[in-house]
Amino acid sequence: MSKVTYIEQDGKSHTIDIQNGLTVMEGAIQNNIPGIDADCGGSMACATCHVYVKEEWFNKIPKKEDGEEDMLDMAFEPNKFSRLSCQITVTDDLDGLIVQLPSKQA
Repeated sequence: MSKVTYIEQDGKSHTIDIQNGLTVMEGAIQNNIPGIDADCGGSMACATCHVYVKEEWFNKIPKKEDGEEDMLDMAFEPNKFSRLSCQITVTDDLDGLIVQLPSKQA
């Protein structure tokens, strides 16, 4: 289990324990975190699980796979710290990860 903190646009924070091997998106869905829609169920076919990874964590997560950048182009206000949470697998190395949610999902 690793702790992941989701910060809503209004600053409200949710810190939850997620089983290693699940994705940040799956953890959000299982714990009813508002702002993660996950319309495609994690198949990287939409951008409704878009998050901003806090800068101090960005280089600790695996690099983007092919296609993720294309999906992020469809996200609402992507920036250099944007990732699809369905593509971030929770591991012990990510214990304490912090992600911020966009003001809306595309």
